[in-house]
Amino acid sequence: MHSEHTTEARTRYAIVGTGNRCEMYIHAILGEHSDVAELVALFDLNAGRLEYFDEVIEQTYGRRVDGFHPRELGEYIRGNRIDRVIVTSPDSTHAEVICTALEAGADVVVEKPLTINAEDSRRITHTAKATGKNVIVTFNYRYSPRNTALKKALLEGQIGEITSIDFTWMLDTVHGADYFRRWHRQKANSGGLLIHKSSHHFDLVNWWLDDTPAKVYAAGALSFYGPQNAKDRGQQREQSRGTFDGSEDDPFALDLRSDPRLQGLYLDNEHLDGYLRDQDVFSGEIDIEDNLALTVNYGRGAILSYSLNAHSPWEGYRVAVNGTQGRIELDVVERAAVLPAAGGSPVDPSVTADSQDSPARARGEHLVLQRHWEAATEVEIVNGEGSHGGGDILLLSDIFRGAVSDAYERPAGLLDGVAAIAVGIAGNQSLLTGLPVEVADLGLGLESLAESGATLVPAGR
Repeated sequence: MHSEHTTEARTRYAIVGTGNRCEMYIHAILGEHSDVAELVALFDLNAGRLEYFDEVIEQTYGRRVDGFHPRELGEYIRGNRIDRVIVTSPDSTHAEVICTALEAGADVVVEKPLTINAEDSRRITHTAKATGKNVIVTFNYRYSPRNTALKKALLEGQIGEITSIDFTWMLDTVHGADYFRRWHRQKANSGGLLIHKSSHHFDLVNWWLDDTPAKVYAAGALSFYGPQNAKDRGQQREQSRGTFDGSEDDPFALDLRSDPRLQGLYLDNEHLDGYLRDQDVFSGEIDIEDNLALTVNYGRGAILSYSLNAHSPWEGYRVAVNGTQGRIELDVVERAAVLPAAGGSPVDPSVTADSQDSPARARGEHLVLQRHWEAATEVEIVNGEGSHGGGDILLLSDIFRGAVSDAYERPAGLLDGVAAIAVGIAGNQSLLTGLPVEVADLGLGLESLAESGATLVPAGR
């Protein structure tokens, strides 16, 4: 119960970007956190998607929310006392939206990644410092109990001083393939998977180590998706998109008609802006990598070895942290197999229950600690209710009600957001040059934030 809050005391929110990700925030504001938060307006380029969510809101909560074009954002913030803007628009638009909101007097909550390149990173850090407004980056992986359990063991010094981390992430042919259907397939929109997806992973490493990256060397290629790879394997593609009769026979096809939500959000509104949500993963212009590896040197000496595969037959990740007193390993299987019966709908298996299982590769998570001269022991992971093991509930509470004292320092601010994209931006530069890249040479604004004493930004009121 939060009866002490009144309507007048509620924080006023606007959301920019009405694609898939915004719905979590809409329901959080209008549902669990409605006593402290008020949703005032939605902004999107596509009027059809604005109407879609307005109808969802009316059917669920019995009210309507006004929708506007993003070009009206600054004026709207100033004229309607908007306290905070939540940014869930495509990654390449983040910098413009963030800076517009900050300059108009609002704080910002932004979905990862903060932005996609060095120029925009500098622009955001400069604007944040000039306006004195806050930027919160929503790294929900920190809140997943398994990742917090690993953080706890490291904080307790269970393996001594950390020397290196091996981190491998597998995206399967459902989840991984989906990045090659959507706007993410072009680096101009997403910065590639090193930024869009891996900023989650790099933030985890930064957080686990309590350190910032110093030097990055990367290698990568588009080896599976894309028209040339299909041609080289003798795969004839007749459709440029997934919505066609007979798509059920193609495991890589996404028929938007098979999912009322995807049809309502995208298929019914593609005539308004030309955006196709179901592009074929083996056709069109794709310039992001699907296989990536890098080495990162951290400021205090630890070394990260990281790899990402986006066409794996199973989904999950493996982390091994080596220390002067032992080793701790986190193994996670989110989907054990992609089978024909599972269909090809593009869902994130980490937040759904559609995962396949098998005796040889059982779905689940294990955290194993082994100190020098001792047998291995399994560390308990205590999950909560809801997606990401209950982590999303904790994240949303921190955002809307204010971060409480947290021994694990999970709330993330601007400094964390820049540090996470620093690895991906340096990695992309290394891919272009074939050389290691010093993060300090990129001019991301990371050093100036650290020198100014920037800390984690408290969320909520």
